[in-house]
Amino acid sequence: MCGLAGEFRRDGSRADVSAVERMAATMSDRGPDDSGVWSQGPTALGHRRLKIIDLSAASGQPLVDPAAGLTGVFNGCIYNYRELREELQAKGHRFFSAGDSEVVVKAYAEWGLDFVDHLVGMFAVAISERHTGRLVLARDRLGIKPLYLAESPGVVRFASTLPALLAGGGVDTGIDPVALAHYLSFHSIVPPPRTILRGVAKLPPATVRVYEPDGSSRDRVYWDPSFTRAAERAGWSERDWQDALLESLTTAVRRRMVADVPVGVLLSGGLDSSLVVALLAGEGQSGLATFSIGFDAVGGREGDEFVYSDLVAKTFGTDHHQLRVPTGDLLPPLEAAVAAMSEPMVSHDCVAFWLLSQEVARHVKVVQSGQGADEILGGYHWYPPLAGVDRDRALETYAKAFFDRDAAGLARVLNPAWLADGDPAREFVAAHLGRPGAATAVDAGLRLDTQVMLTDDPVKRVDNMTMAHGLEARVPFLDHEFVELAASCPPELKLAQGGKGVLKEIGRRVLPHEVIDRPKGYFPVPGLTHLEDKLLDRVRDALTAPEARRRDLFRAEYVDALLADPNAELTPLNGNKLWQLGLLEMWLQSHGID
Repeated sequence: MCGLAGEFRRDGSRADVSAVERMAATMSDRGPDDSGVWSQGPTALGHRRLKIIDLSAASGQPLVDPAAGLTGVFNGCIYNYRELREELQAKGHRFFSAGDSEVVVKAYAEWGLDFVDHLVGMFAVAISERHTGRLVLARDRLGIKPLYLAESPGVVRFASTLPALLAGGGVDTGIDPVALAHYLSFHSIVPPPRTILRGVAKLPPATVRVYEPDGSSRDRVYWDPSFTRAAERAGWSERDWQDALLESLTTAVRRRMVADVPVGVLLSGGLDSSLVVALLAGEGQSGLATFSIGFDAVGGREGDEFVYSDLVAKTFGTDHHQLRVPTGDLLPPLEAAVAAMSEPMVSHDCVAFWLLSQEVARHVKVVQSGQGADEILGGYHWYPPLAGVDRDRALETYAKAFFDRDAAGLARVLNPAWLADGDPAREFVAAHLGRPGAATAVDAGLRLDTQVMLTDDPVKRVDNMTMAHGLEARVPFLDHEFVELAASCPPELKLAQGGKGVLKEIGRRVLPHEVIDRPKGYFPVPGLTHLEDKLLDRVRDALTAPEARRRDLFRAEYVDALLADPNAELTPLNGNKLWQLGLLEMWLQSHGID
């Protein structure tokens, strides 16, 4: 996993290499092992490398293939690169490295824009064609690897992080009112292509974009799984589904052990990460390094789930590392986590992931993680209510459980100059839920969360916090073949047993029952649960800072009321509304956006 950056001029001038160098330099945490910059006429590419596969200099980037007339930069991991390499060699391609980066470039040389269909993995890619002057960008199916864009007349810049684009200069950092409405309504999620900044976009997942020298561009969306029942599986029993999903998940976990460095597991003690450990043990992985984090209890709120992670570690004989964070000042890691965010993210889990990643990076360079199972297999509480409604009523049911505010609520929060027309989040969700290709309201909700919420909340959170320490996180539940299979699974099997029923039955085959028959857990951070003391002071400082006053996003009377009773207003998902406002200002100020 690495960081990439680049510039593509469409006005006849040469690329600004110094800007690309600045962008790449800001991502040294993502790629601490090596760096490189390449330019030719209107195109410049930059790269920061984290050495995971083929540790030699031969896999350094930007990767130039003179015979094919291609130069590429790549962030991610292609799990089937060995199989693709053999296939491409049989077609006459010659390789000068042993890594997956060259496989990506050679795959493009062989299959053109269809190269993404052959890749199994997580990736963001930029490829420059010498003969045509064309630039091609691509992002993996689930958007596990980020790719941000800043377009202005005559030039396109792109990078793995939003702050890298800011370092390049010339970015319109004004707030996008539509994105702001999403942030405040859709539980801090801003769907692609928007970001909170007017001048920065993100390439949507499962998208290949082609930029031509004449200034034109076009997109190809290459993956859109069906959330309907496949005819060939109509006669499957519950056991058949369990067997198929177990086989697919085992394959996904095995694939994600591909590396030339040790691979560990983030073990929370919940079903999802515990199952990853169990399947790896079943594949013969001995001495597997596992890592858990916990916090001291605060105000009667428990801060760890070590009883479960310890049980799993003992059951499978892992080399277990337990990180306990003592009660104390959590502001320094909070500030560091905010600085590591490419976009504002309100989840307190960010701090836990940042601290855990800091410790894990001392031991391994790669970890597997259990993110995605709840969205893929129906683990959240807002899915069961959808089971009782028709497709045309899915919006109201979903919004009641998930939305933080409606249009009237936005008008209470925002000054009139920042109010977008209509209710952008509601309109977006309505359109997504109404698309064909989902059989039931539950299917439509799962599809929305898989294709939008998952990418722009938990997956982004894990990428940003792990890569802040040069740690690569791999997510087997987001193997695209597993996702396709799970999407076709009948909703009633997913929603059984309080959610993820089919996964729980799989777990019963390999895990202690205590891990399965337990309340749903999470990364608890008790010291951040309530806004009080130093944390409240920090939020107040952010919302009353000169930058915040100049921006004037929020109605003063609304902010004053929240500050007077900081824990009174909660969202349907129990998020603190004051924290949502404060975090946005903290993020903007952290990145020098005035």
